[in-house]
Amino acid sequence: MKKAMIAMSGGVDSSVAAWLMKRDGYDCMGVTMRLFAGEDSCERKGHTCCSLDDVEDARSVARQLGIPYFVFNFTEDFGTQIMDRFVCAYENGFTPNPCIDCNRYMKFEKLMKRAKELDYDYVVTGHYARIEEQDGKFLLKKAIDEKKDQSYVLYSLTQEQLAHTLFPLGGMTKPQIREMAEEQGLINARKHDSQDICFVPDGDYAGFIERYTGKSFEPGNFVDQEGHVLGQHKGIICYTIGQRKGLGLALHEPMYVCRIDPKTNTVVLGRDRDLWSKELTAKDFHWISGEVPTGTQRIKAKIRYRHQEQWANAEITGPDSIHLVFDEPQRAITCGQSVVLYDGDVVVGGGTINGLCGSGSGMESGV
Repeated sequence: MKKAMIAMSGGVDSSVAAWLMKRDGYDCMGVTMRLFAGEDSCERKGHTCCSLDDVEDARSVARQLGIPYFVFNFTEDFGTQIMDRFVCAYENGFTPNPCIDCNRYMKFEKLMKRAKELDYDYVVTGHYARIEEQDGKFLLKKAIDEKKDQSYVLYSLTQEQLAHTLFPLGGMTKPQIREMAEEQGLINARKHDSQDICFVPDGDYAGFIERYTGKSFEPGNFVDQEGHVLGQHKGIICYTIGQRKGLGLALHEPMYVCRIDPKTNTVVLGRDRDLWSKELTAKDFHWISGEVPTGTQRIKAKIRYRHQEQWANAEITGPDSIHLVFDEPQRAITCGQSVVLYDGDVVVGGGTINGLCGSGSGMESGV
């Protein structure tokens, strides 16, 4: 009998994933990763994935399914790999996606290592994505339910990890999942989905960073595209590319954050047209096939989780870097976010945006 370690967040998706694996005859164990310690722990409420209530919900479902359940303490690794990276990105004018790092370093590195140590064949999660084997290679594909598709945050999966991962929800829709949960009497059948970053449940990123680092961030100048001072900002960690609200300025027309310069401690504002650009560079690029292509690839690309992928040409500039040119300008391409490449519904790979150029942007980062 194949053994499956189920990553259980306490939500309906991972609970139904556990039920499906048990139904299909796997020897299952439910686990929750404890990611916090002390006052920064998930004791706080919010639409997150790791409150104490979530742990109890996961334990309750595991008990109902008749499978063993454990909580693994990964607090030290989470601080180093996720929260430290998050803070460093904001300090350098980037806007990170910690959920991608969590999948990469926690679920599919740390948890998978633990699964192998305990002689489990698979790690199972409630992600909406699909895995298929084709000609000896594993493909990561979009979920059937495109509104819930999470393939964007899974681009770092390796061939070895894909071979030992199962996504039982990838071929289903969210309404089907909730219906299954209700039919089985799971306590979280109507539970809200997690939405917030788990360690910033109130959405106050700047406040979290100041508490976490013990530092305050100096005010500086808002400037326009020509360098004229427009006012004072509250610290660069308070802003992201494309932001309009919360600037605290009285301007004669709508202005948006177009660039953040940590070296000069300035936030550059511009009009909507200044947010559009066609080109980007990306580093730490991961090719899911394990093979780096050559030349230029005709591909579709997605620059944020809710972005609709667009046609582009990807020039391979190194083993882990690309230069991407979109057919049409894209709005608010943001350093620190991920660009993910798609061939139809297959994820080709992804990396971290680290430079912008092209019409209107004039942005580049060497961080």
